[in-house]
Amino acid sequence: MTASTQKIVEKNIESIVQITTPYGSGSGFLIGELIVTNSHVVSGLKEVLISTKTLPKSIGNVVYDDAAYDLAFIRSPEPIGANIPLKLSSSPINDGDGVIAIGHPYGLNYSTTEGIISRASRMQGEVEYIQFDAAINPGNSGGPLLNEEGEVIGVNTFIIQNSNNLGFALPYYTLQEALEQFLALHDGDIIRCISCKNLIQEPTIQNDYCPKCGVKLDVAKRRREGYKPSGVVALVEKIMGSLGINVTLSRRSQRSWRFETPTTRIDINYYDNGIVIADSALCRIPQENIEPLYDYLLHENSALENLQFSINENTVFLSYIVVDSSLTEHYGLSALRRLYEGAPHYHKLLIQEFKALEPKFDEFE
Repeated sequence: MTASTQKIVEKNIESIVQITTPYGSGSGFLIGELIVTNSHVVSGLKEVLISTKTLPKSIGNVVYDDAAYDLAFIRSPEPIGANIPLKLSSSPINDGDGVIAIGHPYGLNYSTTEGIISRASRMQGEVEYIQFDAAINPGNSGGPLLNEEGEVIGVNTFIIQNSNNLGFALPYYTLQEALEQFLALHDGDIIRCISCKNLIQEPTIQNDYCPKCGVKLDVAKRRREGYKPSGVVALVEKIMGSLGINVTLSRRSQRSWRFETPTTRIDINYYDNGIVIADSALCRIPQENIEPLYDYLLHENSALENLQFSINENTVFLSYIVVDSSLTEHYGLSALRRLYEGAPHYHKLLIQEFKALEPKFDEFE
């Protein structure tokens, strides 16, 4: 990364947003008081999780969903960082111009790549895009494409799979037009009809049909129905709710959750093989006096009910493991409560009594 690119990233990083839904994750960026992203990132939901370097994970409201241009606007419940939005470019886009893409590919926070514009205007169907060669991947969607002055020239929207860095961004002038049309309505809950391209106020939609041209609005149906978990996923979330855990803020995907205890965190994952694992990383084993620690863990394992200690590499976990067919609300609630209450206790004990080390967590929260 060049020095000039580093300065651009440092200046704008607080305005880059990570967006999470039960269906996946993506990126966004602040323009004015709105977070800009792709329609496919918000997945037809009215509420999504948003977070930045200065804004803890929060519930953002999707106030504009535009499947025609793959755009969406989100309002944050609180100001983001210093609330310094990115600036849209007003300069011509030319082949060969240098570009910078910032986003969260595969959940890897604030990844930055550089490249050039391969084609300033490339039509895909009825929509015009910027083609560029800066490497982007799933999770970059919705992030900004910047010029060498740090201005937004596009919204990173899609890549061609199995290609050598073929990325496409919706140009800033299309975004600018959509922003102006949306703000002129002085309202939220707006959908753009994918057929007639009119902006439709959601309360005027009946039976999910566009009141202007009569076409079926799939996004209206998805927004009306919202996310509805079922089966074991619904049971896990019901158990979490019974413990007073904010399920919406805990979702990392349809089958993965993370929440905090007073001093640790707990991850729950439901795997394709039918196993549900809830665990908490308590500590790392010390380099000295390991045997007393092992003896203690073995002794406690024989007395624990529903829970068990395990060691993965050098990290000690306290876990609840159950097959989905055996998970019930009663026993699941009992086990998860023990894990929620026991993890902080054992975390403190192992560090104080056995000189264990604090666990290390990756940065991708």
